[in-house]
Amino acid sequence: MQFEKAKEKGIYPAVEENYKSAVHADSTKAVFVTEADINKHIQTYQKFIQGLGHFLQEKGLEWEESMHCFNRIYINANGTIEYFLYQFKRDIPLEKEEKFITLVKEYIKANKFGITAPENFSQCSPVVYPKVIK
Repeated sequence: MQFEKAKEKGIYPAVEENYKSAVHADSTKAVFVTEADINKHIQTYQKFIQGLGHFLQEKGLEWEESMHCFNRIYINANGTIEYFLYQFKRDIPLEKEEKFITLVKEYIKANKFGITAPENFSQCSPVVYPKVIK
């Protein structure tokens, strides 16, 4: 869901209290602290986001131009995604956003994050969904 909707529903920023950052400059605030664990997490996250991008394209969600987005994903220790918050950098047509939401829900229902941890964690980043060239 959009960050704004999560704020309206009281989910964000309250959810922050239950999910530690996956990685952080201050290791006491991070779930993954060793270099090996950090690298594994980063690779897993990249694979997850790339998989989502491919899934969106396969399901017919096409962007007329590159779409910049920011997301924050909240993941249970077992790798199940609990919340996927996003904000596009510019407005998009409502029907396209609704399709995006539907497909993201479908994707996260069928796919765990790909890594487990000793506690709940979150990961955020900017994402660019590329323009679809036909």
